[in-house]
Amino acid sequence: MLPFLLLATRAEDAAAEGEYRSFLRFTGLAPSNLHRIRVEQEPLPALRLEDYSGIFLGGSPFNSSDAEDTKSPTQHRVERELGELLDRVVENDFPFLGACYGVGTLGRHQGAVIDRTFAEPIGPTEITVNDDGAADPLLAGLPLRFDAFVGHKEACATLPAGAVLLASSSSCPVQMFRVQQNLYATQFHPELDVDALVERIRIYRHAGYFPPDQAETVIERAKAASVTWPPKILNNFVRRYARG
Repeated sequence: MLPFLLLATRAEDAAAEGEYRSFLRFTGLAPSNLHRIRVEQEPLPALRLEDYSGIFLGGSPFNSSDAEDTKSPTQHRVERELGELLDRVVENDFPFLGACYGVGTLGRHQGAVIDRTFAEPIGPTEITVNDDGAADPLLAGLPLRFDAFVGHKEACATLPAGAVLLASSSSCPVQMFRVQQNLYATQFHPELDVDALVERIRIYRHAGYFPPDQAETVIERAKAASVTWPPKILNNFVRRYARG
């Protein structure tokens, strides 16, 4: 099987390793079949799409909607390189699934309005799948309502022209969308279970997602949630696009 590619941008080693473990676990892929590039550490190398079955983009501390003059040189480079890669991904309708940061990255690339109107605090939220989502292969086997973990400072306020909305929540109207037939973005994190989220809360307790002294309260709220369905999206993506 041709490997899948995970593009990661988390500077903290613990967060980066935790994310990779989660993607491995819920895709069911072996490390040899899930190549990872930490784009925040080094320039994105020349990639041949034909060498991969599909591409995942993990979450990120970067926000596409940040003022341009506040972005670091690393963020500017990462955004430029991901944009250039997406030029080819979109042109070829190449299998792509971006988690959280994927909404800002793919959405902005395709002309969406990305801003802070629908930011959500870290924790569980109920996702509602619409008719287009119920018919989509990536949501096959999932119920029309399920809980997922979120935590983001920006979101999609207006979909890109031609994009298909697949799922929403009461606090964030764009939770999952598709571009063409094979490019997807979720605002929620399909790679997170309770343990992985708790680890991430502790790593990012000073990152502005919540007051640092409320970390244990946020953790207890996460532990009380029942989040089991979102990882199936990753498994569905692999099953659909794996090729030899």
